[in-house]
Amino acid sequence: MELFEHPWTQKLQPLIELYRGKKHPLDYQNLYQLMVMVVLSAQDSDANINKIAPGFFEVYPNMQSLAASNIPAISSQITKVRNFNTKASWLLEIAQSLQTDDQIPLSMESLTALKGIGRKSANVIMREMNAPAEGIIADLHVIRVAPRMGLSAEFKDGNRIEKELMKNLPPEIWGEIGMAISFLGRETCRPTHPKCEHCVVQPHCQYAHSK
Repeated sequence: MELFEHPWTQKLQPLIELYRGKKHPLDYQNLYQLMVMVVLSAQDSDANINKIAPGFFEVYPNMQSLAASNIPAISSQITKVRNFNTKASWLLEIAQSLQTDDQIPLSMESLTALKGIGRKSANVIMREMNAPAEGIIADLHVIRVAPRMGLSAEFKDGNRIEKELMKNLPPEIWGEIGMAISFLGRETCRPTHPKCEHCVVQPHCQYAHSK
């Protein structure tokens, strides 16, 4: 699939500008909160994690308090989260490994070495903290929208989508383009009845031109 018959960098610029720097929907206040919420949000909704987060952070305001806890106590705070027992064990292992908030890393290799943090989660953390991009966020929205636009082949797997996007897009836009496509998928390029007439990428979109 030859993508660079077209200068995607220029064509995606309006989308990047539309969402540049827009905060992730997870309602975090600092890096510690972001890391915890990203781990909890795996296979769950951002809205659900935002609901339970304030109570959780009252009990566990920082990495030290989390490291001093145990799996049953942590689990009891997150029972409304999918796979809460597993996630409690991940959070405890991360906290006991790092011990303090200032030990939270901001590189792909170090983040993905932690329990429960894959490339998607690491990319989100690095983007939100303005760390240099080492990949492209490929969440459920990106997995749906990127192939629809013609930016990648149709894979169900986020790592495969990310790999193809990284191959086809220049590193200087990696930090913003994943989240920009994600926001587009949340707001405009919905799973059914996408609002193509309101889309800034519509002139260059494979799906829009196939209708």
